[in-house]
Amino acid sequence: MEGSVKKPYLVVLAIQSIYAGMFLLSKVAFDVGMNASVFVFYRQAAATVFLLPIALLVERKTAPRLTFTTFFMIFMLSLIGITISLNIYGVALKYTSATLAAATTNSLPVVTFLLALLFRMERVELRSVGGIVKVLGIGLCMGGAATIAFYRGPTMRLLMHHHLINHHDQHLQVNPSSGQAWVKGVFLMLLANTCWSLWLVVQGHVLKAYPSKLLCTTLQCFSSTIQSFVVAIALVRDPREWQLGWNVKLLSVAYCGIVVTGVTFYLQAWVVEKKGPLFLAMTTPLALIITIATSALLLGEIISLGSVAGWRTIQCFMGKEQRAQNRNRYHFRR
Repeated sequence: MEGSVKKPYLVVLAIQSIYAGMFLLSKVAFDVGMNASVFVFYRQAAATVFLLPIALLVERKTAPRLTFTTFFMIFMLSLIGITISLNIYGVALKYTSATLAAATTNSLPVVTFLLALLFRMERVELRSVGGIVKVLGIGLCMGGAATIAFYRGPTMRLLMHHHLINHHDQHLQVNPSSGQAWVKGVFLMLLANTCWSLWLVVQGHVLKAYPSKLLCTTLQCFSSTIQSFVVAIALVRDPREWQLGWNVKLLSVAYCGIVVTGVTFYLQAWVVEKKGPLFLAMTTPLALIITIATSALLLGEIISLGSVAGWRTIQCFMGKEQRAQNRNRYHFRR
């Protein structure tokens, strides 16, 4: 019984660790010149090729009949939550850093919470201790994200001279995360996360209509592959921008396609089914913590006082949310 209770927490820890890797590898791929729309198409195509045989083998006999209405719901879910979200995210990441990308994902709990309330998938009892703790936790989450995004303060660099790619550090110096480009990047990142939040919430309804999680994930990847190809071919006409070699571009596509889209999307569907979309969104600060540490070690990104202060604020939020979840489980058992 205790193992089944802990399992969702272990799964979301794996999910956020994978997303931290996505922030880092995507940023490096874009810094070396990969087009964001082409990147999205390749990663979704890789995910489809990876998932299709597995989904057919595992769920072909047990999957319910796929109606046109259900497929249309899956297609539109893919359009909003994957194709549009990832294309906006790719453009935004060019203006910002991997750490800032992870920081802005902390808007997910607030947006998902509001959308879940709108769809009546969540409710808050402000007269109860659990409801008050949840609201305070969301406020701390946004405060931590805002601290990291808008306050830099004194900075420090780890005493390391060799990083994953030297071009990344030069890019940050040429395009510092300030001014008009930085504001544009933050706005686009928040817009991408809003689409992502909508995807988390609506996916719960889609899974009720089509409960085969693996096939549903595969259909989303297939739909987004077609959609992403249309977007990419309309925006990118130079054949050289479509070329992949044995370099960090191919590594990023393979990782984001197979591990992030292929594996993590299925894990997210499982968590949403077991614990709801808000629980998954509440764990996004973990990706920020991991990204801050790994981006400093591997990419040589500068750690600012704002990042440390924001991390501590978010850590407090995680503690409050953990207590709220424990309290909810206690009342449920009673």
